[in-house]
Order: sequence, then C-alpha cells, then structure tokens
Amino acid sequence: MELHVFYRALGLSLVGGLSTSIGALFVILNPAPNLKMLGLLQGFAAGLMLSISFLDLAHNALNSIGFLKGNLWFFAGVLFFGLVIRFIPEPDFSPKADPSEKQADDGGKGKDMMRKHRRQVLFSGIITAVGISLHNLPEGMAVFLGSVKGLHVGLNLAIAIALHNIPEGVAVALPIYFATKSKSRAFWTASLSGLAEPAGVIFVAFFFPSSLDPEILEGLLGSVGGVMAFLTLHEMLPLAFDYAGQKQAVKAVFVGMACMSASLYFLEVSLPKDMSL
Repeated sequence: MELHVFYRALGLSLVGGLSTSIGALFVILNPAPNLKMLGLLQGFAAGLMLSISFLDLAHNALNSIGFLKGNLWFFAGVLFFGLVIRFIPEPDFSPKADPSEKQADDGGKGKDMMRKHRRQVLFSGIITAVGISLHNLPEGMAVFLGSVKGLHVGLNLAIAIALHNIPEGVAVALPIYFATKSKSRAFWTASLSGLAEPAGVIFVAFFFPSSLDPEILEGLLGSVGGVMAFLTLHEMLPLAFDYAGQKQAVKAVFVGMACMSASLYFLEVSLPKDMSL
C-alpha cells in the first residue's frame, strides 16, 4: 500500500467522522429541550437508527453474502451488544429509600425525579455513543477501500457518509447535554464517537495492509446492524415512549426513518455500481 493512499483515506474519513460535531452543534446552540421534546427527538433518533440497521447494514449484508451468513452476522451483533449491556453496570434509577425523605415536600420529590431522568438519559447517551462508534468503525474501513480505488470514489463516499453522520451527532449530543447541562461534554462526546471512523482506516491499513475480504467487511456491517437494532429497541424507544407518549413517539420514529432513508439514497447514488457500503 502506498503511503499517500493511507493519508488520503485518513483525511476523507475525518471529513465523514467529524460531521458528528455538526450534529452536536445543532443541539448545544439551542435551548435545552423539555422532557416531551426530548422524547420526540429520541424517537426521531430511533428512526434514524432503525433505518441504518435494517435498510442499509442488514440489507446489504443479506444481498452480498447470502441470507444465512447475513443473518448469522446480524444476530452475532445482537448477542455481542446484549452481552455489553449485561455487563455494563446500569445505574439505579429509583430514588434511594431513606426515612428522612418521607417528609420531603413536593419540590424535593420533583428534584429527585429530575435527577432520575437525567441519570437515565445520560446512560442512554453513553450507550448511544458506543453504538455509533461501532457503526463508524466499519464505515472507516469502507472509506479506506474506496480511497484505494481512487480519490474520486473515496471523496464521494466520505461526503455521503458525512451527510448521514450529522443526525448521529444529534443522537449522541442530545441526551448528554440534557443530562449534564455541559455543552463541552456533549460536543466532545459526539465528536469522539465520529473519530471511530478514522480509527477504522488505521485498523485496516495496519492489520490488513494489502486488502480486506469484502465478505468480511459486509459481515461486519451486518453485525453492526444488529448492534444498532438492539440499541434502539432496548434504550431509545422506551425513553421516547416515556417522555413523549406512544403515539407522538411513533410519529417521530417514522420521520427519523424518512430522513435517514433520504440520506441513504444520496449515499447510494454516490457509490459506483460495483461497490456498496
């Protein structure tokens, strides 16, 4: 592998990966949302995730490596992230039982409830950042492979990925900002989740210096689809239902799916016919 190909791929992956920072800016430059707005935005982000998982990653894996292998990779991702959730200590969202708190006034109970909401949303934001980082890693691998074919392929792919990474930055920064009230923490958490993309370039370049088997890449993408589906159903939809109500949250989910489907369309038309993400 020529060195200039590596630097080209690394630069292009930074364009795509750091677009999560743009999504974070949309969050921190606006007033903190109330719980209902948070629920609607969580539903919107859940729609984005579901589209990525089923309409992009799992779909391409099934078409590229076959129904059986695609499903095995997909459910391997589900199992992997299920184990991650199982062994990550989940915070106790219920108020601590303390006899002295029985006499607390309504104001104190309100503060306890708000702390509970913020802790729950913070945990959701951290898990979302992990899931999106896992999603961005193989995207970086794809950018690397595109750059090997030429600047024009790599550039088109990086721009298209950047377009659909912006809402991912929103999905990470929103719960972090709501829970911590820290603009810098929300911004840097979203930005760091995008840096998994250049990490994917570095991984492929150093561990697979000649080439990466396309079947393995498609399998990895299908597995990430399982991760994203588990993340959405386990963390994001319950929060959306709790805060915005089931009917409104479902509407937000479909709006998110429509937006991500549009960005995936631009991603598809940017790719040459013999290549897929």
